[in-house]
Amino acid sequence: MFPTRRFYIAATAVILVIAGGYVYPPLYSVGLILLAVMGVLIAAEAALLWSRRGMEAWRNCSDRFSNGDDNEVRLRVESTYGFGVVAEVIDEIPAVFQRRDICFPLKLKSGQGKTVTYTLRPTARGVYGFGRIRVFASTAVGLLQRRFTCGRPEDIKVYPSYLMLHRYELLAISNRLTDMGVKRIRRAGHSTEFEQIKDYVKGDDYRMINWKATARQHRLMVNVCQDERSQQVVAVIDKGRAMQQSFLGMSLLDYSINAALVLSYVAIHKGDKAGLVTFCEEFCGNIPPSRRPGQMQRMQESLYALETTFGESDFFSLVTGINTHLPKRSLLVLFTNFAGKASMERQLPYLRQLNGRHRLLVVFFEDREVRDYAAGRAANTEEYYRHVIAARCVAEQRMTVSALRRNGIMSLLTTPENLSINVINKYLDIKSSLSI
Repeated sequence: MFPTRRFYIAATAVILVIAGGYVYPPLYSVGLILLAVMGVLIAAEAALLWSRRGMEAWRNCSDRFSNGDDNEVRLRVESTYGFGVVAEVIDEIPAVFQRRDICFPLKLKSGQGKTVTYTLRPTARGVYGFGRIRVFASTAVGLLQRRFTCGRPEDIKVYPSYLMLHRYELLAISNRLTDMGVKRIRRAGHSTEFEQIKDYVKGDDYRMINWKATARQHRLMVNVCQDERSQQVVAVIDKGRAMQQSFLGMSLLDYSINAALVLSYVAIHKGDKAGLVTFCEEFCGNIPPSRRPGQMQRMQESLYALETTFGESDFFSLVTGINTHLPKRSLLVLFTNFAGKASMERQLPYLRQLNGRHRLLVVFFEDREVRDYAAGRAANTEEYYRHVIAARCVAEQRMTVSALRRNGIMSLLTTPENLSINVINKYLDIKSSLSI
């Protein structure tokens, strides 16, 4: 039994009326009458609330959450009382979310049930523990509350962002990938496999006109080619300390994992083989490139428990591991981060070796806050020096891109929130321009 706020307000009012009886005696009698009425109401409400177990609640959610996405949780609350109740529903969510707003007021009629929906956005992979569901019910009088403990504790695993994969899958089915920012690439004669013959439409390459089919159909017909299939696309993820930097609550490693999964999905959808490599102080392991149905599940399970370390990434071990496990020429998409141009130059010999045997795309991160700060105006001398330092950091990143380009290495400098879209667009550009 829990007294409500209305109970304390009513009790305070009765006490004041009784105390006023020392000044004006008739108020003392009125106060005693009010106290008796209050006692009767409390007894009646307690009898009604404890007449049966009148509230039930349970939680409905996915058995795994998607990292970095809004995951829906539904609470179903039902009343078996023969009268209307006012309820407060509190879900014991994992403490890591640090939210105090998972409290929902409800008004339920006799035998009525309602569903409450809210979302949680995890920013780290792992196991998250939910507790019980607490329901506090009271009648229309509202002086007392009865607490009901419902549901059961459960653990939810947080995986790399699979909801993003579902969004891309649905958009790909409806041919609306451009809604996500993915550019539509029109090939200009570089395709290598014949696919079909179709009617000519404005914008088609006139060099692809099939004159024999045109003569038979008495209208312009063109050959449609597709990209060469079964090429290998391997996501290489750096687990070093440089990937511990966080942005909007998520580490660069988590952004890289989500982007690697989306890239692998798109590559498989395009007919290529997708693989995975992770490294840090040593070559940690790989998933061989494949486009078999279970490949995405194997990659998710492999990336589920991936964590950064405090060690320095060893690119020599990466080169050795790649040469051992990837004998076929592949497109390597390396997700890493450089502290500056000097940091990149230390690894440049190894990047050259990788690019000599494979096609290498180096993806590293731009700090949007530093960039925006450098673009602003300084209000005083101290801020001027800070702006100079920020501008130097931005300039070093641009110089890193130029240095990689001079050495024939493709690079992509992107902000974390645009990583997935930019990586996919870059992959499509590479695929449309030449074979891997």
